[in-house]
Amino acid sequence: MAHFRFMDLDIWKEAIGLNDELYDLAEILEQAKHFRAAEQLRAASLSISNNIAEGAGSFSDKDFANFLKFARRSVFETVNIVYVTYRRKFITEDELNKKLDDMDKLSRKITNFRKKILGPECKVPSA
Repeated sequence: MAHFRFMDLDIWKEAIGLNDELYDLAEILEQAKHFRAAEQLRAASLSISNNIAEGAGSFSDKDFANFLKFARRSVFETVNIVYVTYRRKFITEDELNKKLDDMDKLSRKITNFRKKILGPECKVPSA
């Protein structure tokens, strides 16, 4: 099997794991005929790992950092969708809190990795 450098990144591995969980939630939404919300959740959560992978194929650290910025934004979009699913009673408060905690950790890891790539003069907002 071919191996790509992004496959070694913990942030990518965590994003893929999170995506699996959120795809399960999207299936619940679909069963309840909330097709648009299910598709938005799939797209937003998939965008996290997609941007990490695409950025890893960049020829410069600055370009990679830009894709990490997009990945982080997708985390925030996903948080919003997950919060809406909670308000609509598709998940419990405990499930919400676990997902928010996981996404917060991932967002912080993406931010820290981006800072590492860009070096000490980088001014990146925290989570």
